[in-house]
Amino acid sequence: MKIELFDYRLPKKFIAQRPLQRRDYSKLLVLDRHTGDIKHDIFYNILNYFDNDDVLVVNESKVTRCRLPGKKEKTGANIECFVLNKIKNNQYLALLKPSKRLNTSDKVIIGKYYFLVISRLDYGEAIVEFNTPAEKIFNEYGRIPIPPYIKCNDIDESRYQTIYAEREGSSAAPTAGLHFSENLIKEIKNKGVVLAKVGLNIGLDTFRPISSNEIEEHKMHSEYYYIRESEAKKINRAKEMGKKIIAVGTTAVRVLETLISRYGKITGDRGVTDIYIYPGFNFKAVDRMITNFHLPRSTLIVMVSAFAGRENILNAYEQAKKNNYRFYSFGDCMLIK
Repeated sequence: MKIELFDYRLPKKFIAQRPLQRRDYSKLLVLDRHTGDIKHDIFYNILNYFDNDDVLVVNESKVTRCRLPGKKEKTGANIECFVLNKIKNNQYLALLKPSKRLNTSDKVIIGKYYFLVISRLDYGEAIVEFNTPAEKIFNEYGRIPIPPYIKCNDIDESRYQTIYAEREGSSAAPTAGLHFSENLIKEIKNKGVVLAKVGLNIGLDTFRPISSNEIEEHKMHSEYYYIRESEAKKINRAKEMGKKIIAVGTTAVRVLETLISRYGKITGDRGVTDIYIYPGFNFKAVDRMITNFHLPRSTLIVMVSAFAGRENILNAYEQAKKNNYRFYSFGDCMLIK
């Protein structure tokens, strides 16, 4: 399929620059993927779409303070380093901005620490080696990597974390989960809905537009995931009872569909997944999906199109614009049922 089929126009005014004062006050577009029907609601009413013993699957990964400001030793030029994945020892895959100013063996100073550029890769990525454990640098100098389309510099970093975030490892937030408040989670549990947690460490490649003309030619990145056996049992029990599995975000979908494709069931596991979900994919784990409004030509809009139908998704996006929905990370939300 041509990537142009997953494009849409979005004026900048629709890109949410700040989170709402209350997490669960965002708008909620409810899309029936079978009929294409659309309903408009508020997120705090989402529990009305859940039944007793349904399972809500959330990604508990926490965003690491992996955005590091530095200066090139030779020239003093400002360099920003986004640490993506650990390779070995103190070597990491990182995104450097502006990468054109750096060459192999260059040193970048970060406070009282530094890293060396070991090798340069495509798309501004590089292998870098820190002179001390990166976690120490994160704690002293790191910032949460707010997406570049958010221009505000005074965002409370806690608002780019879900309330149930536990284990650090992501370079970006699982943004569908940002809408849940402590009180809403409590109400959902009181209704008898089961909460199950998985982990998937989100990389910045998640948001990178597909560059190939045909979506099938795109090479998906790999991400580390885990699920405890106790959480897997919750999901399997619900499936045996004929209850709904509701994935909060595309990252939770990736974990669940990876497990089903590998083992034929949900089971306790950890590893890496490069599962690529595009139209024609046969969903076997997920019944409903809670998700934000995604960037055009991204693997994320391709995934939700696989789940709900491309025409349904693009129509829902147009309806969202007509109703002044806010898009992307701090934006409003969809429930696809």
